[in-house]
Amino acid sequence: MDILLNIAGRTHAIAAREGEEPHLRQLEALIARHAESAQRAAGPNSERVLVYLTLILADLLDDAERNPPEGVSPLLLDRIADRLEAVAAALEEDAADA
Repeated sequence: MDILLNIAGRTHAIAAREGEEPHLRQLEALIARHAESAQRAAGPNSERVLVYLTLILADLLDDAERNPPEGVSPLLLDRIADRLEAVAAALEEDAADA
């Protein structure tokens, strides 16, 4: 089944399974909240609007992954652990050279 979604002023037919329409409508509303900012940034070029909209939504996703509501992101903890290991290795190397 196809659902028509309005994304940044353009209508797109999206294939969807039975029961997915409510979720797709929620996503359409989320996109609509940010489409005006993307349109202002991109100007009249509709392809650039989609690029800016993608960047805005990717930024929101990145922020959510880094700062999940339930606490510290596992991704962030992994990055911190990697940095601490690098600092420890550098300190050990400096101590060995001294």
